[in-house]
Amino acid sequence: MLHLRSLLILFLVALPVVALADPPKREAPKYEKKLADPTGIGKVYQGREIAQVMGYQGASWLERPERVKEEDPDKLLEVLEVKKGMVVADVGAGSGYHTFRIAPLVGEKGKVIASDIQQPMLNLIKEKAKKNEVKNIDLVKATNKDPKLPANAVDLIILVDVYHEFEFPFEMVDKMIAALKPEGRLVFVEFKAEDDKVLILPLHKMSERQVLKEMEPFKEMEHVKTHELNWQHVIVFSKKKNEKKEEEKK
Repeated sequence: MLHLRSLLILFLVALPVVALADPPKREAPKYEKKLADPTGIGKVYQGREIAQVMGYQGASWLERPERVKEEDPDKLLEVLEVKKGMVVADVGAGSGYHTFRIAPLVGEKGKVIASDIQQPMLNLIKEKAKKNEVKNIDLVKATNKDPKLPANAVDLIILVDVYHEFEFPFEMVDKMIAALKPEGRLVFVEFKAEDDKVLILPLHKMSERQVLKEMEPFKEMEHVKTHELNWQHVIVFSKKKNEKKEEEKK
């Protein structure tokens, strides 16, 4: 009986140590309000006013021929280093402009998850996929706080000209990180706020510095590189390996 009591005391003493080993839950930076810019929603995050979402009525703008020259999507695909068998999430997929460019690169064993909050946008992708017999695209109806991606299952998440419109950017990034595999990448593609020659509305542009600032709370993500396209930054973050789990495997 004495032996059992000793074990119980040791167990209870050890409990606080285990609890302290768990990482503290990060807190979201506070959202603030302001008089809305004509193209904003009057909500400020980390010193930046969040832009209005472009409605599905503007889908034709996403497919404009000038986009090739302005944004250089072929170069974007090069720097993304998409490979066969990968699971790629196109969050804020819109009309699927990049979804359909990535689909043949991941091949039959891979897939592209097209996530968007607007069902009419998803309908456009569905119709185009059916017409062109593209079968490796999954459609996901997101919310303004959750892209609805599977946990620990995604190799690459791309955010093309969309992050600046997220009503809840902290919550969205938190969910996306949970969806990434270890060493999975989260890629921000944003129009350059630093360049006045980029003819995009100011709230629909972001500086590299601002993106890095907004990613500071997410310590499990590491900024690995920033590529430059004609009008955009491609700001790449990678999810760090869980070092504790790696040690346990050994």
